[in-house]
Amino acid sequence: MSRWLVIGAAGQLGTDLMAVLGKDAVGIDMPQIDITDPASVAAAVAEHQPDIVVNCAAYTAVDDAENHEELALAVNGLGPSNIVAAAQNARFVQVSTDYVFDGTATAPYPEDAATRPRSAYGRTKAAGETAALQHPDAFVVRTAWLYGAGGKNFVKTMLELERTRETVSVVDDQVGQPTWSADLARQIVALAQSDAPPGVYHGTNAGQTSWFGFTRRIFELIGADAERVLPTTTDAFPRPAPRPEYSVLGHEKWHRVGLPAMRPWDEALTEALPSIVASL
Repeated sequence: MSRWLVIGAAGQLGTDLMAVLGKDAVGIDMPQIDITDPASVAAAVAEHQPDIVVNCAAYTAVDDAENHEELALAVNGLGPSNIVAAAQNARFVQVSTDYVFDGTATAPYPEDAATRPRSAYGRTKAAGETAALQHPDAFVVRTAWLYGAGGKNFVKTMLELERTRETVSVVDDQVGQPTWSADLARQIVALAQSDAPPGVYHGTNAGQTSWFGFTRRIFELIGADAERVLPTTTDAFPRPAPRPEYSVLGHEKWHRVGLPAMRPWDEALTEALPSIVASL
């Protein structure tokens, strides 16, 4: 069996990866490892001697990154570079994001589409992709709209608002792919254990919806009145970092390498919700 090292194991995706991998994985997080410190990364890899390293650690405060890009770059860009240097003898999986694209497309972004990030977060994650792909056996797995039972996420926020507000206004002009972190964890494990060639893959549930449509479906699945969810626009909720209007990622590469792509987002959400509700 392969020995796995999951960096960022305390986060949403890391928690699900550890659940999928069980005794085959060692999970570490701050303060056990500081991925911005080459010596810290080298020591962790030397101690655990993994066959596969998955980096789930990231600076994900999208708006804060606009004013702290240097810090975000240290984590999102330099961090993967340090892992590459320390883990030359292991397979490497770097988790990335739809924010590496500009969000202006009208058809799903293929895996080989040019990256054009518009935010500090997107720029630093794109730098991390470039660093990761210097590794001879690396997968970059881009995901988007991630939610799960662990950590803070959009689904948990909407469940809380459903309990505390008469109506909830949600933007209807941003389109993407809600993705269950447990599904992504299973997809990463399948990819890293396969004979698929290294490179970029898109790890999102299939289909597409807006944040408004996503929220209405959450309400429907818990038996709440979906008419309480009202559509609004991005302009009504100004943020420091620009949000992609279109974050739909294509999945053709999975078919080319002989692996199944991830299931539809609605099917995943239906299965995920009971565990998320139970976690609140």
